[in-house]
Amino acid sequence: MSELFEYKCPNCGGSLRFDSSVQQLKCPYCDSVVDVAAVRGYDEELRNSEPDNMQWEKTAGSEWDIGETDRINVYVCNSCGGQIIADENTAASRCPYCDNAVVMKGKLSGALKPDFIIPFKINKEQAKAAYHKHLQGKKFLPKVFEDRNHIDEIKAVYVPFWLFDCDVDVDIKYRGTRTRAWADAENSYVETSHYAILRSGTLAFDNVPVDGSTVMSDDLMQSIEPFDFSEAERFSTAYLPGYLADKYDIGADASISIANNRIKSSTEQAFKSTVGNYNSVTPEASRIRLENGKAKYALYPVWILNTTYDGQRYIFALNGQTGKTVGDLPVSKGAYWKNFFLVGGLTAAVAFGLQLLAYFM
Repeated sequence: MSELFEYKCPNCGGSLRFDSSVQQLKCPYCDSVVDVAAVRGYDEELRNSEPDNMQWEKTAGSEWDIGETDRINVYVCNSCGGQIIADENTAASRCPYCDNAVVMKGKLSGALKPDFIIPFKINKEQAKAAYHKHLQGKKFLPKVFEDRNHIDEIKAVYVPFWLFDCDVDVDIKYRGTRTRAWADAENSYVETSHYAILRSGTLAFDNVPVDGSTVMSDDLMQSIEPFDFSEAERFSTAYLPGYLADKYDIGADASISIANNRIKSSTEQAFKSTVGNYNSVTPEASRIRLENGKAKYALYPVWILNTTYDGQRYIFALNGQTGKTVGDLPVSKGAYWKNFFLVGGLTAAVAFGLQLLAYFM
């Protein structure tokens, strides 16, 4: 039984046919001619590409030592479901994520001990100053956001992160095009050449972070990255007094898909940046294999200020190590319409003046 192969035209995607007059494959739709050996080898490589292999060794976190959690209390928010932990001398009365009251649940249990912690470097006064700076120039901002008592409610929270390390072995195939245009006395011509581009190599990733809390927005946490892991310390409860910490509710296994997506996207961007001198570059197939994949569990420092305004919750976050600041802010409807009518009135007055000027000229 014979095996039927179908090869696609790299120009238009049509099925190629062997042309006996030129002894090459030829597209009946766009008349492109393709070398038989080249297209067969390239097509078979695509057919035989193995799927990505992105498996991890799951060893993040460790068991708490006996008696180590006796002085750690757990508070639960009945509104957003957040679980906040604090040492016995640091009371939590309100949830840092939604500002609703929290109730004490008891002592910490059923959670892994973090491997690392990055201590706070930004104190409360510095965090408040960064918040003030973030508000500068926001003339439509509701007054509540600038209220001194409101700003004093900013809270320091250690946010749980799963950190992923791995080496990546990569093979990626691209299709590149180069276009040449010219003209003679009668016609204009455009020639498009197509190329099979292969890239192979390795990359190393260290401490790819994935937020381990459902109540903390992943987009918000990614926005205040990066954290400098070189300043991380082996975890000790000695870093907790005076601060709150979020108890993770997303495990390392559930975070792997996010880590894989971040690693794969970064890998593809890094390899594509090596392909130049083409008018277009399109990835056709890739194979990414993880090696030495390991996960760690760490607590990262974040200052949080949240406000509910007009039925919607707004959260401001500041990287407690670097000071990087992000946060969405609402628009005061009263200030907006006041400015709208003021500007509108000035515009109308100018327009009326110009009309009078034109009338008397």
